[in-house]
Amino acid sequence: MLTVNQLRCTISVLFLFFPFSAYPWGFFAHERINRLAVFGLPPEMMLLYKANLDYITKHATDPDKRRYMVPAEGPRHFIDIDLLDSPPYRQVPRSWNEAVTRYSADSLNRYGILPWHLEKMLALLTKAFREKDKQHILRLSAELGHYLADAHVPLHACSNHNGQFSNQHGIHGLWESRIPELLADETFDYWTGKAYYIASPREYIWQIITLSGKEADSVLRIEKELSNKFPAGRRFAYESRNGALVRTYADDYTKTYAKLLNNMVERKMRSAISAVAAAWYTCWVNAGQPPLSDLADNSPAPADSLDRLAPLQLRWMEEHCK
Repeated sequence: MLTVNQLRCTISVLFLFFPFSAYPWGFFAHERINRLAVFGLPPEMMLLYKANLDYITKHATDPDKRRYMVPAEGPRHFIDIDLLDSPPYRQVPRSWNEAVTRYSADSLNRYGILPWHLEKMLALLTKAFREKDKQHILRLSAELGHYLADAHVPLHACSNHNGQFSNQHGIHGLWESRIPELLADETFDYWTGKAYYIASPREYIWQIITLSGKEADSVLRIEKELSNKFPAGRRFAYESRNGALVRTYADDYTKTYAKLLNNMVERKMRSAISAVAAAWYTCWVNAGQPPLSDLADNSPAPADSLDRLAPLQLRWMEEHCK
């Protein structure tokens, strides 16, 4: 049996040699979203979050790393909403119990449980704030940021998530990884303003999911049309990454696609930053706005080990997916 360290090494190899795999937003964007969300928080929260900025940033990608070791993790990152309903998706039950009654838990875990998992994460973070549990506040904040960012990716609300049904293999990585890595820090406007309170979290989550589901068709159609105008020799290029030569989308193709999307990736990334800050702020307010000054030191909470996380993940799925 592989050890945890061996598994980590295996995952590192996968990331190196398969750059077009469906990693939500890519590590670069997930880390940027969490990091920038911190600066929208009020001073009372900034005391804790800014002191642990590196932790919030680094652990933004923990759910992606865990999904290759914990079977229950995968469905939390997406919802194939087009298999459940057609736009504007009003027939999909917003309540988890009602959704299970209509579709069955097994079906939901095939189609994805992202919106319902987001509700659970909000409840857990609110509880951590009430208990002033620093370790869980930081870990849950980092991971809630990840799942909320995933909800803003159109291809995470679409069964054709990597163009596998339309001969567009790799489009997932092009949209969520290649465009941000190439353009974000140089051209994106990251400013989102101050965090706001989410009065109706369930409605807010489904608004994000609904918009992403509606946008998936444009994401696929525009790339398909563009690919017909670019020969393969111009669509792809080779770059050196970590000492290895890997194939990726060419700069010109990437920039042209981003422009044809009317800067959708920038808008969605900015919206994700705003949503993450709003979610953290809402959980803190709903917990009674506990003072965080006594938690604000420079020693981040230790990350839960993968051995400990696995049974917790599986237990939650067993309890909610009977």
